[in-house]
Amino acid sequence: MNVLLAVDGSSYTKKMLAYLAAHDMYSAKNQYTVLTAQLVLPTQARSALGKELVRKYYEDEAMRVMAPVTKFLARHGITAENIWKIGKPGELISKIATEGKFDLIVMGSHGHGALINLVVGSVATEVLAACKIPVLIVR
Repeated sequence: MNVLLAVDGSSYTKKMLAYLAAHDMYSAKNQYTVLTAQLVLPTQARSALGKELVRKYYEDEAMRVMAPVTKFLARHGITAENIWKIGKPGELISKIATEGKFDLIVMGSHGHGALINLVVGSVATEVLAACKIPVLIVR
């Protein structure tokens, strides 16, 4: 099975990983890909900071989110591919899952907070609406 783990570094990412471990859902037979998607910085911020600093910011944020996930998976004998993208998380998760022919998307039910959900909508809701691939949402 080809499994996409959509992570954002929130407490729900930790709950999702713990759920998979508690239910013995890690298997060397499966392929795992860890994806983190970051919202685009506002145009003015990108202009003020410059391309190189903005690229470094995105890369650092991606590593901050993925490093503990990679470490957790390694403790369970799993080596995963890591992908980070910039854009609307719901759209990116759906697109990558479809194009990558994943069999399952696993994600937490909530991300970093209610304020973001009010502005951009729930990422989990967007993925469910846009994707035909089965989605396991962990609360």
